[in-house]
Amino acid sequence: MLLLALDTATPAVTVALHDGADVVASSSQVDARRHGELLLPAVDRLLAEAGRRLDAVTGIVVGVGPGPYTGLRVGLMTADTFGLALGVPVHGLCTLDGLAYAADLSGPFVVATDARRKEVYWARYADSRTRVGDPAVDRPADIADQVAGLPAVGAGALLYPDAFPDAHAPEHVSAAALASLAAERLAAGEELPAPRPLYLRRPDAQVPKNYKVVTPK
Repeated sequence: MLLLALDTATPAVTVALHDGADVVASSSQVDARRHGELLLPAVDRLLAEAGRRLDAVTGIVVGVGPGPYTGLRVGLMTADTFGLALGVPVHGLCTLDGLAYAADLSGPFVVATDARRKEVYWARYADSRTRVGDPAVDRPADIADQVAGLPAVGAGALLYPDAFPDAHAPEHVSAAALASLAAERLAAGEELPAPRPLYLRRPDAQVPKNYKVVTPK
């Protein structure tokens, strides 16, 4: 097994290789505006660092969000392209699940990432491997009662201390955590989800309404 994992659902452009037993190599760069520019060079560097060829990869793991439309689709399209080119399966994992796995907390807690517009993408967890319910997007003040008393991880939790007073690192997801979680579940015989994006809301970019159409005379 050699899994190539990547995620662009948060400001982190993160990539990792996992051989089924351990993380072989990993890389993360935080730059919310350069996902498309940074992702492929990061994959090239990682393969070179690990001394592996791309055609040795047996599966792709990609974070499916939730996340902003533009950043998220960079990772998903790249994963699909690799999967088609190599003829290997592409597995999707919730980005919040990767953060929960990396947090390694023993009891109930919350994962919250920055959704912009003064909102967070969030989900509750019974432990680092068990999500309770589906991810959602809300204003922190609107969910304060639901998350009261629970530790929280992620950039969204750190950004809104009034709603998440017990906030901890990690701030962003790492592909190393996604790869490790995927390898663990595959080894247990679990079927991983398809790589379908969790946008949770419409993209920020919209076609203007009532725009003026100019046609030649």
